Amino acid sequence: MASSRATGRQRPSALSDGGAIERHKRAAAQAAAEIVEDGMRVGLGSGSTVSYLLEALGERNLQEVSCAATSPATERIARTLGLKVRELDELGELDLAIDGADQIDPTGWLVKGGGGAQTREKIVAVAARRFVVIASAEKAVRALAPPVPLELMSFGVKGTLRRLAHARLRPQPSAASVSTTGSASVSAAGSDTGSLDRWLQSPDGGLIADYLGPVGDPRELSARLSAVPGVIEHGLFAPEMVSLILIAGEDGVERRRGEKP
Repeated sequence: MASSRATGRQRPSALSDGGAIERHKRAAAQAAAEIVEDGMRVGLGSGSTVSYLLEALGERNLQEVSCAATSPATERIARTLGLKVRELDELGELDLAIDGADQIDPTGWLVKGGGGAQTREKIVAVAARRFVVIASAEKAVRALAPPVPLELMSFGVKGTLRRLAHARLRPQPSAASVSTTGSASVSAAGSDTGSLDRWLQSPDGGLIADYLGPVGDPRELSARLSAVPGVIEHGLFAPEMVSLILIAGEDGVERRRGEKP
């Protein structure tokens, strides 16, 4: 993966400034919005940086852009801003997809899915001819680290968690913040379907969990997680899925070319 400028980290004081981070998110989102052309079919990701993208697209008043949303929240905001939202299956191949990231390593591997929509986000990313990632500078890391979001089937989730070993279900925001790992997580899940209601679910009903073990080689971990029965999808995105990464910081917007044309 090539970069248009040096990839040095931003000053810690800037990265710890919440106001600066929000400005950087907005700058990355605005840069991505300028790529969108009228008549395009566009995939819209999820999260706080994407919310700035939606605002920027709404301000451009593009009348012939059709969008596919990766989450109910994105769809709701997009419609409120006057964007045309359709089902992905109606649109078919997308011209462009734009989404945020939780972590970006120097080789272009991503961790995504902090909001629990990683399966939809990955489906939309691969449905697009170009996939653009937008982020503020603190999301650029030297090496990926846990947690890595997972979506699991509720059927047999006890066994799935045992096979994953270093994983825990993610509680609903209203649930107790105390969480457990390994066999204790399995016990907490309970044996009846009703007890699963305390755990966060994806837009499609899968259980959201986090892998908390070492990441090491992201490609090796990606293959290992995908091979566990009961894992619907994980939040590791490979460099070959990404066309362009826009990382905004104090010195402007850095453009890193991905491996996808």
